[in-house]
Amino acid sequence: MELSNNSINNADFIQSLERGLLVVQAFSHENPTLTVTEAAKITGLSRPAVRRILLTLESLGFATSEEGHFSLTARVLSLGYSYLSSKNIWEIAHPHMRKLVEQTGESTSISVLDGTDIVYVARIPTKRIMAISLEVGSKLPAYATSMGQVLLAYLSPDEKEQFFNETNLQSFTKQTVVDPAALLARLDQIKKDGWVFVEQQLEEGLSSLAAPIRNHEGKTVAAINISSHADRINSELIEEKFLPLLLQTAEQISSDLSKSHRITHL
Repeated sequence: MELSNNSINNADFIQSLERGLLVVQAFSHENPTLTVTEAAKITGLSRPAVRRILLTLESLGFATSEEGHFSLTARVLSLGYSYLSSKNIWEIAHPHMRKLVEQTGESTSISVLDGTDIVYVARIPTKRIMAISLEVGSKLPAYATSMGQVLLAYLSPDEKEQFFNETNLQSFTKQTVVDPAALLARLDQIKKDGWVFVEQQLEEGLSSLAAPIRNHEGKTVAAINISSHADRINSELIEEKFLPLLLQTAEQISSDLSKSHRITHL
C-alpha cells in the first residue's frame, strides 16, 4: 500500500500523517478488523509504528479494540462527510438526480475517480434489489464500470498510462474488457461520444449508462449514471429515453457547478 506525495517538497511532507492514513486505509470490507501484525503486513510499516498509530486512533475515537483486534468506528465517516460538505455536490446534484429517478424508474449515482477505483459520492437507488450493495463511499474498479470508464476517458495520456501501470485488469464477467489496447480504444470512443453504455462488465445482469459532469473550467470532475438490470435496458430505450435524460441531467448539474464556482476539483 502506497500514497503519492505528488512531488511535494520533502521539507513540507509529514510522514507521520502519511503513515496514519495508510493504517486507516488498511481496513476494508475484506479486513474489517486487524491486529497490529496484520495491519503492519498490509501497510508495510513496522509493528511498533502501527501499534502507536492504532492506539492514537483509538484514543481519538476513530478506532476501537477488543483482545488485540482493532476496528474503525463510525467517527471515521466524519472525514468523508467533511469532503462531501466542502464540495457541496450532494446539495447541488440531488434535485436533478431525484428527477432523473422519477423519469426513468431506475437508480442513479455520481462518482469520482480515486486512483484506479471510483468512489460513490451521491446515490439515489430504487427499491429494486441488485446483487451489489452500493451506497455513498462504496468503491468499484473503474475499468469495469460505466462511470469509471467515463472518468478514465477524460484523463490525460500520462494519467492513462499511470492507470494502466497501477491496475490489474481482471475479468468479472465474460463481457469485462481486460485487453489494454481494447480498453484504450473504448476510452477514446467514449471521449468522442460523450457517454458510454456498459453491459454486464462488472456483474451479470447489471448494465448502466454514464456521462461526464464538468466544472466551470470544463474539466470532467465526476460522472453520473443510470443503472438497471440488463433485462430492463435495451438499445431502443437507451436511444429514445434514457440517454437524452441522462445527458440533460449531467448538463444541468454541470451548469449548477459552474454557477456555484465552489467546486473546481473533486
